[in-house]
Amino acid sequence: MPRPSGRTTKLPYDPAVATAALSAADLKLAKLIARAGPFTVRLSTQQSPFEALTESIIYQQLHGKAAAAIHARLIAGFQPMPTLSPIHPTPEQILDVPTAELRAAGLSANKTLALRDLAAKTLDGTVPTLARIRKMSDDVIIDHLTEVRGIGKWTVEMFLIFRLGRPDVFPTSDYGVRKGFALTFQGLKPDTKVTPDLLPKPDVMERRAKKWIPWRSVASWYLWRACDLAAGKQQQPE
Repeated sequence: MPRPSGRTTKLPYDPAVATAALSAADLKLAKLIARAGPFTVRLSTQQSPFEALTESIIYQQLHGKAAAAIHARLIAGFQPMPTLSPIHPTPEQILDVPTAELRAAGLSANKTLALRDLAAKTLDGTVPTLARIRKMSDDVIIDHLTEVRGIGKWTVEMFLIFRLGRPDVFPTSDYGVRKGFALTFQGLKPDTKVTPDLLPKPDVMERRAKKWIPWRSVASWYLWRACDLAAGKQQQPE
């Protein structure tokens, strides 16, 4: 799951209201909520959609530490003076910089192309400004952002949950959400080796999740926590 960068802010909804509603609507989910503890997601206050999606592209299919190092090198490469506070590159800078410099930061050829497409689509308005995107519905945001090379529905769902604080997103393709669902509702044992046939199908998940509306983002976060609990990990704030 993505972790917000820089300063953070509170959510645009009350987590206590959400968890109370979910607990009343679903007794099994209520038990998970009680075990996992408070909902601790916080949002980044400073990232534009371009900046957040740049980070998402870099982090795809990489270990967190490796991705963080590449992200830091990319930003450092655009600093006029090393002593200044880091400034994220603009879309224009991403388009103008030689490909060799982007690759030198550790970006693959595909991610380099994806970042350039993200920059171009930010400039032409396909990727909206933060002010515009806050006024859009979840489905419209998904339609806009999945036009960018390398950005699929899952990436946008993470953006909606962790960057915009949308309360009712249910990423049924996410492995952790699917595993957490199986652990919580389908009797999957924590020590069972998970194979594809043990994970629930989206339609099964969506039927159960109807009772979670309009708080499916919060429910999803608790399904991720179910995986942590099964692995014996302590809860870590997002």
